[in-house]
Amino acid sequence: MTARAALDAKVLAWIAEGVDAPADDARFDALALELFRYQHAKNAAYRRICDAFALDAARVRRFQDVPAVPTGAFKEARLACFPPEASVREFHSSGTTTQRPGVLALDTLALYEASLLATFRAFICPDVARIRFFVLAPPARESPHSSLSYMFDHAVARLGTRESAFYVGAEGWDPERLIRDLAASREPVAVVGTAFAFVHLLDALAADGRSLALAPGSRAMETGGFKGRSRALSRADLHRAIAARLGIPAERIVNQYGMCELASQFYEPSLVLGRASFVKRVPPWVRTRAVDPETLADVPPGARGMLVHYDLANTGSVLAVQTSDEGRLAPGGFEVFGRLAGAEARGCSIAADALLERA
Repeated sequence: MTARAALDAKVLAWIAEGVDAPADDARFDALALELFRYQHAKNAAYRRICDAFALDAARVRRFQDVPAVPTGAFKEARLACFPPEASVREFHSSGTTTQRPGVLALDTLALYEASLLATFRAFICPDVARIRFFVLAPPARESPHSSLSYMFDHAVARLGTRESAFYVGAEGWDPERLIRDLAASREPVAVVGTAFAFVHLLDALAADGRSLALAPGSRAMETGGFKGRSRALSRADLHRAIAARLGIPAERIVNQYGMCELASQFYEPSLVLGRASFVKRVPPWVRTRAVDPETLADVPPGARGMLVHYDLANTGSVLAVQTSDEGRLAPGGFEVFGRLAGAEARGCSIAADALLERA
């Protein structure tokens, strides 16, 4: 067995234990350090970033000492531990017409699928084996570089009924078909999609003065930001509108937090707890820190800082990813407040310099 195969097997075994497995810090540290040393040896772009931090890899003793890669670095270099010809999938971050997206290359989907299914089942389908999905996003065949579309495809295949369907496609969407199918459903359903896709659905209902009363046991999952081309909507307002127009109570509406650079996702445990919660749960194979954007040191407990995630399921890229999100740690997970304001984070500057010098 190769070193990479052995790492994958250890992470898959931990994921198979589920989201309620003990948060074993010693186990995490040992596996994180093993993974870091493998990535430092095999990932040339990551090694350059480590060199820019004047890091002695042999002196790394805790996962917190592993240099985190800013998400912006995924736009500047190929951060992978394998050659391009070994790629089986690429996920792209959202980009503008003048800015290339960040790219996460994968040489296997096994860890991504295992991680997404474990958390999706635990937090979106904790009480059902299968449910009918109404997906407010395009399928993966029409959006092959979207990690979100891939996630929905896989979740529907493993947890959805035959009636499950995607209602957004390359040609746009048909709100009348979606509303008609929702109104006709008599069993509990799961309505899932981006936050602003929900806004479009709610606006279509409001335009006709209509409200639906979905069956008890229905649930909604929204993800992404709340800004669209025409207007912005707070999460509280969105959830109130979903409750009013779809008849899904607040304690059955879940916000998901994910990013293309990570193999794992984070969910609010509202469905599990039976009450609304704004804290994102961190699965046992992931750790999250809140750090000062300038010093990269941990902020005091309960204080706001820049979120950094350490995802063991990222075996083929980099373990540690530095976000541009402001958040704070909370019992069982973390809260997110939006994008960081102010100066560019120190880590992002160093990483960009290291990569651009070799460009």
